[in-house]
Amino acid sequence: MLTVVHEENQAQQHVPAGVGGSLLDELVRDGARQMLAAALQAEVAAYIEAHADQLDTDGRRLVVRNGSHGARQVATAAGVVPVQQPRVNDKRIDEATGQRIRFSSAILPAWARKSPQVADVLPLLYLHGLSSGDFAPALEQFLGSAAGLSAATITRLTAQWQDEATTFGKRSLAGVDYVYVWVDGIHVKVRLDQDKICLLVMIGVRADGHKELIALADGYRESAESWADLLRDCKRRGMRAPVLAAGDGALGFWKAVRDVFPDTKEQRCWFHKTGNVLAALPKSAHPNAKKALAEIHQAQDKDHAITAAKAFAAEYGAKWPKAAAKITDDLDVLLAFYDYPAEHWIHLRTTNPIESTFATVRLRQRVTKGPGSRAAGIAMAFKLIEAAQHRWRTVNAPHLVALVRAGVPFTNGKQVERPDQSNTQPNAA
Repeated sequence: MLTVVHEENQAQQHVPAGVGGSLLDELVRDGARQMLAAALQAEVAAYIEAHADQLDTDGRRLVVRNGSHGARQVATAAGVVPVQQPRVNDKRIDEATGQRIRFSSAILPAWARKSPQVADVLPLLYLHGLSSGDFAPALEQFLGSAAGLSAATITRLTAQWQDEATTFGKRSLAGVDYVYVWVDGIHVKVRLDQDKICLLVMIGVRADGHKELIALADGYRESAESWADLLRDCKRRGMRAPVLAAGDGALGFWKAVRDVFPDTKEQRCWFHKTGNVLAALPKSAHPNAKKALAEIHQAQDKDHAITAAKAFAAEYGAKWPKAAAKITDDLDVLLAFYDYPAEHWIHLRTTNPIESTFATVRLRQRVTKGPGSRAAGIAMAFKLIEAAQHRWRTVNAPHLVALVRAGVPFTNGKQVERPDQSNTQPNAA
């Protein structure tokens, strides 16, 4: 962002006296409009191309362009500009929910009236698979035709972000206490001729209830060795053992955390588990199975959840024993969240903070022209999370996080009073 401001100041020095302010402002606004328009068109084109092979029974594409939305005024760093967003007609059905899939722009979400900063847009475009040669001309218009973001500037910014990601990965963790952590392995193909990058992502909740990125590393694979290397590195830099970790059961993380932080409790992600169970069932059974699974993890307490799990096993175990076993075999770690404050259950049941951050990136895995590097891809992912982090909310009832760290017991979401916490009043004199 500092580079942008510097070049804007240089541009203004070349504008004739007397017209500098208004002329440059107009160039900047028009450039911002063109930048957003080009970025939105490129985003939609990438989305449609990624699903070009999905056809209906008549051989027609299920994902196509469908005109444009009505124009709206969007506030940008260059002022208010008109934007007409392209429309996508996506006729696919989400098997997990049974609902129509809807395209959502990561650059300018529906109903947004304020654009992200340029520093946020660049890593998004990069991660979406656009080479610097593709989007540099559009970004060049941001400051007017006289002075823009050249390919060389993009390269310098990429190098700067790699340095920032490296510095972040070496920082001390001794002064921060992460009570809860979410972990996942995210596979993204970012302009590479190599295999997809496997990003090992750890996001934590501090003792004050705030969420933040703990670590982001290239695991090459989601193996226990890769996770163990990352956890040992975090421990060397001063990280305490989290109280609870939430993640997908397929991760090598669980073996690693037992070795590095053996006191950390385990919570399996219900989002991943639901997908695993449905994959073992015929599609005709999905609607009722999803309702039955929701009755387990949405139960009012652990006893009711266990009862619902037994009912699920009885209903589906005879015909589809593998599906039932995915619940019964992991029931303890699926229901671990019941031993923590009820206000935190919604946060602990899934790895949503990671899933939501990378949802749009996962849709764009088509390799485009131009070589890339793993370091650049990781740096762009780091910048994406860094940008998203500013919008993360604290967990519900943040004051309870410190109690969890202190070892205060909770049963079915309620704090268990110890003998020394009795409210008994002394007898009056």
